[in-house]
Amino acid sequence: MITTRQQWQNFDFPLFAAVLFLSIFGVALISSAIAGNPTLANHPQRQTVFLIIGLAALFIFAGLDYKIWLVLTRPFYIVVAAFLILVFVTGAARFGAARWLTIGTEAIQPAELAKIVIIMALAQFFAGKITNIDEWKTVGQSLLLTGGIVIWIILQPNLSTSIVIMVIWFAMLWISGWKTKNILIFAGVMIVLLGLFAALDFPFMADYQKARITTFINPDENARYGDTYNVDQALISIGSGSWFGQGYGQGSQVQLRFLKIRHNDFIFSVLAHEFGFVGTVVVLLLLMFVIYRCFSIAARAPDAYGALIAYGFGVLMAFQTLVNVGVNLRLLPVTGLTLPFISYGGSSLVTLLMGIGLVQSVRMRSEQRPN
Repeated sequence: MITTRQQWQNFDFPLFAAVLFLSIFGVALISSAIAGNPTLANHPQRQTVFLIIGLAALFIFAGLDYKIWLVLTRPFYIVVAAFLILVFVTGAARFGAARWLTIGTEAIQPAELAKIVIIMALAQFFAGKITNIDEWKTVGQSLLLTGGIVIWIILQPNLSTSIVIMVIWFAMLWISGWKTKNILIFAGVMIVLLGLFAALDFPFMADYQKARITTFINPDENARYGDTYNVDQALISIGSGSWFGQGYGQGSQVQLRFLKIRHNDFIFSVLAHEFGFVGTVVVLLLLMFVIYRCFSIAARAPDAYGALIAYGFGVLMAFQTLVNVGVNLRLLPVTGLTLPFISYGGSSLVTLLMGIGLVQSVRMRSEQRPN
């Protein structure tokens, strides 16, 4: 039996230090990215407030035994689903989608909370179905569990977050022991469905989502607005950063606002522009360290439930990092996914810090073994 004192001695301080540095650095980078824009002037302060809230949530979640969520996950799932339905009915629309719910003076994005609740719900489900993981009935039930959240996110429409959640579902199913044969069958079905949707001009996608795919495949090099223009400016920003960057707050692409969308989706370009190749490598290595620690904690977890929680959050951060960097490098269509801990977004930051708190809870209640 691990005492409370021993639990806090097991707290992963290197993981916490990396997350804290990334989050504080993110606030500083947002401050530079707004480039004196008066309409965005309060964004660094707001991100700081959300960072403080997120850190408080991290320690609360770490202090609670993660097994308490075996009882609380269902009501949490219901509350988040209710928020998503409310957003669909009354949510504020921005950039072509209704994703925000206004509470008082703040706008929150329940889809970010959906990421944490789906990891917890799937961890509980798969942990109880490990011996039956290869039964298609189990797979179907897990899809229904995931679909109860995803359907309301798709309807916003928010395809990028829906894809994130489906990737989490697939990764947690695979790590739970799904056979390679079943994975290949599933992959074949998905390829056929994707080909069918493409042939039908993606009938369930909004016009702006189709436009993102079209401009990615056939970009307009002369565009002076829209996704094509901003991606072109992002590439210029990254390239002009060279090895060591143009300096914090000194980048012409950012400070003269050639890069239009700077503080959220394309903050990686700001990072490369101001801190260069060396700076981006340092930040990406720190993100990789955070992801590695999550996977390491999963490998040492005392039970399947704890392991799946830690693994799920590692997958979440890894996928969002890959997609965000891929978008900035024009390797993927524009998606709207944030760079973990760095991009502006209170809901995203608080959710990620809550997730780190859950991972810490698993670590603190594991018997530590030497590496």
